[in-house]
Amino acid sequence: MRRPPVDPSQPGRKLGTTGIVLVQILVVALFALLGVRLWYLQVPRGEHYRELAVSNHHQRLVVPATRGQILDARGRPLVSNRTELVVSADYHELTGMDDGGEAVLSDLSEVLDVPLEELQQRMRLCGPDVQRPCWPGSPYQPVTLAEGVDAPVALHIMERADEFPGITAQAHAIREYPGGALAGQVLGYLQPVTQEELEAREDLRTQFTGIDHVGRDGLEKVYDSRLRGTAGLRTLGVNNHGQVMEVISDRPPEPGMHLVTHLDLEVQRIAEEALARGMAAARPRYKADAGAAVVLDVRTGGVVALASVPTYDPSVWQGGIDQETFDEMLSEEAGEPLLSRAIQGQYPPGSTFKVSSLSAAAENGYSLRSTYACPGSVNIGGQSFSNYAGQGHGSITLHRAIVVSCNTVFYNFGYQMWLSDGGLHPEGEPEEAMANMARGYGFGSPTGIDLPYETSGRIPDREWKRTFWEATRETNCHRAEHGYPDVAETDPSHAAYLKRLAHEHCVEGFEWRAGEAVNFAIGQGDVLVSPLQLANAYAAIANGGTRYEPRVGKAFISADGSVVEEIEPVVAGRLPVSDETLSYLQAALTEVPKAGTASGAFGGFPQDRVSIAGKTGSADVVGRQVSSWFASYAPADDPQFAIVVLVSQGGTGGATAAPIAREIYEGIYGFSGEGAEEADAEDAEDDDGGRTEPALPGGAPWEGLPTVRPDGSIDLLDR
Repeated sequence: MRRPPVDPSQPGRKLGTTGIVLVQILVVALFALLGVRLWYLQVPRGEHYRELAVSNHHQRLVVPATRGQILDARGRPLVSNRTELVVSADYHELTGMDDGGEAVLSDLSEVLDVPLEELQQRMRLCGPDVQRPCWPGSPYQPVTLAEGVDAPVALHIMERADEFPGITAQAHAIREYPGGALAGQVLGYLQPVTQEELEAREDLRTQFTGIDHVGRDGLEKVYDSRLRGTAGLRTLGVNNHGQVMEVISDRPPEPGMHLVTHLDLEVQRIAEEALARGMAAARPRYKADAGAAVVLDVRTGGVVALASVPTYDPSVWQGGIDQETFDEMLSEEAGEPLLSRAIQGQYPPGSTFKVSSLSAAAENGYSLRSTYACPGSVNIGGQSFSNYAGQGHGSITLHRAIVVSCNTVFYNFGYQMWLSDGGLHPEGEPEEAMANMARGYGFGSPTGIDLPYETSGRIPDREWKRTFWEATRETNCHRAEHGYPDVAETDPSHAAYLKRLAHEHCVEGFEWRAGEAVNFAIGQGDVLVSPLQLANAYAAIANGGTRYEPRVGKAFISADGSVVEEIEPVVAGRLPVSDETLSYLQAALTEVPKAGTASGAFGGFPQDRVSIAGKTGSADVVGRQVSSWFASYAPADDPQFAIVVLVSQGGTGGATAAPIAREIYEGIYGFSGEGAEEADAEDAEDDDGGRTEPALPGGAPWEGLPTVRPDGSIDLLDR
């Protein structure tokens, strides 16, 4: 159909001058915008896009560094490395498959001879509701499926890469623990880095290799960055097919530093074995459910041994830990082996605490030359407080009060000093001399040891009591009103007692009472210390009053031995006591193993060669059996070592803890357990199989450092 002709006389739509101008402005604006965008992309963002372009033809590979070893003071390995073949999976590649990678894992399970279900469990990311085994690391790193794979199996996987997409097999250096469970809690363990850590820690983001692990506990955690070293970076030129054409740059990795510790492998072994034997001997009369032994160098604060029972082998973490093992390690039934009783356990110290109480009395007006009454029991605040077995000793010196462990002398000190502070209702600021002296000994705060998760213990006083009352008042008042119906069902009289006690705590629980001050003086009641705190306090008594921060680490040595960095001792403070009081304490403690409460345990020990100074302790806790303590140092005339032993629910200090400490001393000095005769250094064992070669020849901690040769081999330190 033809269009009708246009009538030129009719007005039409024409683009006027204004429209033309607008169109021109629009075109110019578009060109200007395009120009600005091109300038932005080429100038401010030019480097960025240049790197992106280059990256299309470059591949950067992070080369992991070899982790440094952890050595004992002589240079013997506590933690070393070994290489094994590891099979890993790309989490995103497998989970992105239509079947979630099931077919690949199924084929892999046949090659590895590992059940498919186990491989699938290892591919899961760990979380609050996910049972182990699972992957605790980041989904952006290779997920370890199997470790210790035989070479033919690994070669089979590598040669058939097309059959196993997302699966790799490569050599991997893993941690090895030559001593097994020896010093397990001290050494710590490694685990894959998590995505949260990658996001939070710059050092991990810039050099994380995808197979690196980080320290999770112990020395591995505290000194992680030094042990881990610095990863290398290799840049490869590749073509469009992914083939490597050249090595553009190659920065080699720097191996981690070796950590030399103050620990002595043999003393650690002796301590752990003696502790285990002593606990076994205390059963079945006592539960003896946990224990700790600490050996310190009194001259520097170096940790020569740090034993805790029950313990565990850190190698259980390698390759992923199954849920059953993980639950067991956290369970009370297994004794919570992850917990180091030496630095994390908190217990009433019993009579070992009397060194602090005597110091408080002596520094606050009580004469060291006077005698004091030691009746079998005393009545304070309407309550009877007794000596062990109710035995009295008449009028005695404070020296004798330490030797026979007279409680009643110290009960009276606690009571009199409580009265001098104003009793229940002090005016102004009370001196709290007992509590302040305890803090001066280092109790109530962490020692500063180079291990994680150390507890602070507890030194109660009036301020603590009020704070505790405020925190528990609501609960106590509720119980005071409603009682204990669950307890009343089986024991009405006990429920009635608990209700009265709750009412008392509700109304008057903020008051620091005479009974609490009395119990404080003998290390009972609410006083809590760790074995390490007590060992550090006795080390300070031994060395003349200097309190150090305990240190496990002694020095760092580079992998080729060219760099040595010593970890210097750190002084934490001085005991707030006079030289006279300190000398008095030292003399009294020296008498305890000879004629006091530890004399039975040290009968026949050659104290003419090595004199032991120490104090027993037996601590009561409501609802638990008495715990056994022995705190000591030796030689008394030239102190080198402080040794503290604790056995939770283990009986009296003289019967359980002191014999364990004796066995440790015998091992250090090479005395035989039979009659404690001095060892012949040329004989390794006597007829009874007892140790006769001293663990520490010369009877002192190791001085100096082992030598690391340029080839990485280690020459042991010797005397």
